Order: sequence, then structure tokens, then C-alpha cells
Amino acid sequence: MRGIAATAAISGVLLMTGLLMTGLLITGLLITGSGAVAATTRAAPSDGRPGLTAESVDRYVRDYMRRTDLPGAVVTVVKDDTVVYAAGLGHTAGGEAITADTPMPLASLSKSFTALAVLRLADQGRIDLDAPVRRYLPEFTMADPRAGQITVRQLLQQTSGMSDRTFPELTLPAPDDLKDAVAMLRTAPLAAPPGTRMIYHNPNYAVAARLAEVVSGTPFADFMAATVFRPLGMTSTRTVDTTEELPGAGAGYIRAYGRLIERAHPKWFVNGSYGVVSTTHDLGKWLITQNGHGDALPRDLVTATQTPSGVGGSTYGMGWSAERTAGGAQMLRHTGWLLTHNSAQTLLPASGWGIAVVTDTGMISGDDALIISDGLVDMIEGRPDAHAVPFTTSADPWLGGLSLLNLALGLTGVLRSRRWAARRARRRTWRMAARLAPYALPVAFYLGLAELAGLLLNRVGTLGQLTYVWLALYVWAATGALAAVAVVAARLVHTARLVHTARLVHAVRLRRRAVGSVPAWASETH
Repeated sequence: MRGIAATAAISGVLLMTGLLMTGLLITGLLITGSGAVAATTRAAPSDGRPGLTAESVDRYVRDYMRRTDLPGAVVTVVKDDTVVYAAGLGHTAGGEAITADTPMPLASLSKSFTALAVLRLADQGRIDLDAPVRRYLPEFTMADPRAGQITVRQLLQQTSGMSDRTFPELTLPAPDDLKDAVAMLRTAPLAAPPGTRMIYHNPNYAVAARLAEVVSGTPFADFMAATVFRPLGMTSTRTVDTTEELPGAGAGYIRAYGRLIERAHPKWFVNGSYGVVSTTHDLGKWLITQNGHGDALPRDLVTATQTPSGVGGSTYGMGWSAERTAGGAQMLRHTGWLLTHNSAQTLLPASGWGIAVVTDTGMISGDDALIISDGLVDMIEGRPDAHAVPFTTSADPWLGGLSLLNLALGLTGVLRSRRWAARRARRRTWRMAARLAPYALPVAFYLGLAELAGLLLNRVGTLGQLTYVWLALYVWAATGALAAVAVVAARLVHTARLVHTARLVHAVRLRRRAVGSVPAWASETH
């Protein structure tokens, strides 16, 4: 009895501790941005001369890859109008060597490209950024009359009021093209009145891309090539509709328990929002333009994409966010996540540095691109290498230990379930149910884990997608639920058997009593 009670008590404590730990770990990841351990150990700028050289960048990136077993990356660093470093290192999930010419998916960095393409339409007088989207795209309808007020600018600044909460795009079947992506929004309500809040939502940019496609009269991929890629000399850059069209169909790696696991990418629709594929050489041309050099694109359009909207205090512009470095300098940045790749682009306007990194590891389980970018910013500002590693590198061993403890407690509960049932089989049903009720908590936590992650990450996904995002967390929750179900099932089975046996015994006793009470002459055959 005491052993079972102790087991239940430990399970409850572990659950509560786990919930708190999970919240703290994910919240810490969001607060630090890079999720890098030792992020708080950054020192103040040294007195040495800040800056980067090709040699120092190469040494840092290679050291990082050795330290973390990062499979592959492309890294571009520019200073003003000069490319300081542009290289590909490691290998793809298909085993091919990554070079400076290897195309890599840029994920959500694509938004800054889409924004610039749409602004070119405005610059040509073909659209008004503050006009309703429906003026140019009548097919754009939603299950909310306020959608008619959404302007083109609000799409680009993510202030349209659309949200993952009201339209969980990543949980729905992926469309095949921009027209179908816009059509799916017909059943979606808004989460806020247009123009009142910044809510990051990928379909904003799918609608913007479709608008550009319709107004220009050409497929969006061709429009992007004509208005952005070719003018900048980005001849190896393109945009695609779905992850199936990405190099290697988007296959990459996730991190779990200190190991790298190759994973295929499920089909997602990505065009407009996160469908651009590029090389490190082309990214150099892009960063130089974003630094204000060259005359291929109007400078005021580039500046407009980098300028925060200020709506509700938002620091988001149009594909760029305004932030501060650890040294307090102004920084423009955007990160990108696929389940199997992550990316980051960074500008330091005051010093003229630009950094772009893409790695073939997935979101949260391997935020390598952002960590590498932060490390290079530290070097520029004269701080020592913090030797940061992906967040899950330190968290996974704890979750692995808790997962094993879940299984051990579950096995203990199953083995002791017969004794538990023997002591409670004759008690009232409601008392037994009350004893078993706490075991519903690990099951509820597991089933609600995707929703919890969605609340913390402001993105709505599925349990299957969580196995990419943070496999160790998923396994911990799953083993807790499995152990709880196993213990409850074992206890109920043993209880049912004991009750059944007791009923049989009782029936036999009644029969014997009934037979024993019959007079001898009544049992004779006549």
C-alpha cells in the first residue's frame, strides 16, 4: 500500500516538476532567442579591434561544427559592399558535399524577398499599399467581414489580424499553389481587428505573393526572378511552392540525445512566406543590397522593408525585425525555421556588417544558424567566443533520464497492480476511480503537448511535428502517458479479475448453502 502510494506521489511530483521544467526551458529558449546555453556568459566588449576576417570566420564555423557535430551549413559574411566570407561546409542529408554553390532553403528569410517584390509593384504605381487587398485580389475572402479592411501593408507588416490560432495552417493538408493557399482562408476568422496587433502568420505572405502574381499577370516565381533575383545578379536563387520542390525534398537532420537523426520533411506549402532557395554567393549580393550598396533596387524600398511598423509596439517591419546586440548596437534580423533546416540573416547598420547562415538542422532541436550568427556578432563587437551549443544539447539528457524514470515507475506500478487491486477490490467504485484519476494527468499532458508548445511558440502544430521540433520532450511526455495507461490498465484488469473471482466464489457458496438446505427425501428420485 505504501509503495503504491509512494509511486503515485512520485509520479505526481514528476509531472508537476516536468510541466514547470518544460515551461521554463521553452520560455528560456524564446527569451534568449538562440536557445544557446552559456548565453549569459558573454563578456563586455574587449579593447581589441573588433571585426572579422575570412580566416577568423572559417576557424569559428569549423570549430562550431566540430563541437556540435553540425552536419552542414552555408555561411556568408559581408562588410559594406565587400564579401568577406562565403562558403559551404559539411554535407547534406543526401550525403552530398555542401559548397558555396549548393542551394539551401532560406525558410522564413523568404519574407524579406517577397516584401521587396511587392513594394516594387507599389513603386511602379500598380498597387497602393494602404488599399484593401480585395481591390487587387477579389478572391481573398475570409469568414470574417473585417477581412475586407485588410490592406497590402498590413499583410507585409503581419498586422492583418490573421493568426495560427484561427487558421492553424501547419495542421491542415498543404495546398499545391498560391491560388489554393488563398482559397483555404475562406473558412478562417480573424484573431484581431486589422491594423491593431502584430501577429506572425505565414499566410500573410502567401496572400501577398498571390496578389503580386495576379497584379503582374505572371507566376510568382517568374515575378520574383524579374523584380528581385535577376536585378541583384542572384542567378542561382528561386522560389518554390512546396517543400517537395526544395533540394532533397527538404530532408535534413534533427538533434536528439546528443545524436543527429536524418529526417524527411513532410509536405508544407511554402511559397511567398518561406519558399526561397539560394546559395552563399547569392546571399552575399543580397546582404550587400540590404546594407544600402548598389543601385539595382531603389534604396527607399529596401529601407521600407527594414523599418518597424510600430503597431502595438511592434519591432517588425516587412521581413525584418529591429533588435539590439549584446553590446547594445542596432541590429536588423530575421530567422527561419523548417522542421529540418534553420536560417538567420543579420545586419549591423552602424558598422556595415551583414551575416547569413543556413544549416541542415531543424527548429529548436538545432538552432545552429542563429547561434553561429550570434557568435559572429560577438566577434565583430570584440566579445570572446561563448562556446554556445543548441539548447537541447543540455536539456535532452535530463529529459532522457525522466523518460527512463517514467518507464521504471510504470513497470513498478504494473508489477504491484495485483496487490493494489487486492486491497481495493471491495471498496466503492468512486473511491477507486478517485485513486486512479491522477493518472489521467500525464495522458492529458501528452495529448495537449502540441497545444502547449503552440501557446509558448505562438505556432500551432501537431504531435507528429513535435517529434521534429523536440523529440526528447515528445518521448518524455509519451513515456509518462504510456506508464500511466499501463498502470491503470493493469490495476483495472486485476481488479476485474478479483471481482469476477469473488462473484464466482459467492455464487458457489450460495449454491452449496441452497443444496445443503434441501431435505434428504427431496433429493431422492421417484
